[in-house]
Amino acid sequence: DNLNTHRAAGLSKYAADHEWLTIVQLPSYSPVLNPVEGIWSWLRRGPMANTAFTDPDHLTRTLRRGLAHIQRHPELINGCLTETGLTLTPDPPKPIRKGQ
Repeated sequence: DNLNTHRAAGLSKYAADHEWLTIVQLPSYSPVLNPVEGIWSWLRRGPMANTAFTDPDHLTRTLRRGLAHIQRHPELINGCLTETGLTLTPDPPKPIRKGQ
């Protein structure tokens, strides 16, 4: 996200000192890489679509009900993650060789 603390020399040195750590600079706004965007899209097209909310509590109840539905259906979360091309499973650690 190009935040200056994420690009600081100290962080670069830390990453260089730890071979297992990879830093990838992403664009400041990258919705295609953010699974949360898929969740919001699903909510806007589903439970919140075409609804005239009567007050903030009505909005809150509808949003909570939609999020609870997503929690009960992990395939929705998996689908949003799949759309990004990202995974929750990290690459296996590389073996440490003597002298490194």
